[in-house]
Amino acid sequence: MVVEEGGPGPSKPACDRCSRQREKKDKQQDKQQDKQQACEGFTIRAMMKNSVVRGPPPAGSVKQRPAKRTAFRKFYDRGDFPIAVEHGHVGNKIAWKAEIENLDYHYFLPLFFDGLRETEFPYEFFARQGVHDMLEHGGNKILPVVPQLIIPIKDALNLRNRQILCTTLKVLQHLVVSAEMVGEALVPYYRQILPVLSIFKNMNVNLGDGIEYSQQKRENVGVLIQETLELFERYGGEHAYINIKYMIPTYWSCI
Repeated sequence: MVVEEGGPGPSKPACDRCSRQREKKDKQQDKQQDKQQACEGFTIRAMMKNSVVRGPPPAGSVKQRPAKRTAFRKFYDRGDFPIAVEHGHVGNKIAWKAEIENLDYHYFLPLFFDGLRETEFPYEFFARQGVHDMLEHGGNKILPVVPQLIIPIKDALNLRNRQILCTTLKVLQHLVVSAEMVGEALVPYYRQILPVLSIFKNMNVNLGDGIEYSQQKRENVGVLIQETLELFERYGGEHAYINIKYMIPTYWSCI
């Protein structure tokens, strides 16, 4: 059989045609995606066909802030504090070179509260232990100094550092029960203290049937915040709950 030259060749199967058409469509779609431009939301460009609206940026409410040099470190390096390290069998303690009851609380207590922002040894150890020692032996000297403690407390909480948050919350719990009327004296300053607590209030670790060891070490931020708010309500007087509820709407009374 002789095939004539220039005659029509054999026809191609239909499956090859479909695959080529799909490839063309895919290339067209890729070109369209390449032409898409990112733009801000609620603008005229966002209504165009080839525009992609960017999502909102992260708010950074729980992002850790950089810490600045504290006045406590400056005074400690200069040797102005009557303290030293006492090494014991169980752990280290502060050896006070003067009677704690005779110290000037208006001068020393705000400085020790300012040291709550420290995370390095020995500054963190001396500041934390020194605050608890002064609150334990302060008595009537603590109440007049409360207004001077608000700025150091606010600065420590605003760092959003988990370690500093736990340390500051424990100090706040000790401060409320350290002397009479201290809890009521803190009520006017809830607007400076509670905003950060409202952000971290629901930051709990839920392991189901597992064991959360941070609860034993008292390092769970959500649990510490709940305990602190309950102490604020118990020792803050009749207006404490209203002010807490105003700043943290999800809080429920424990009384």
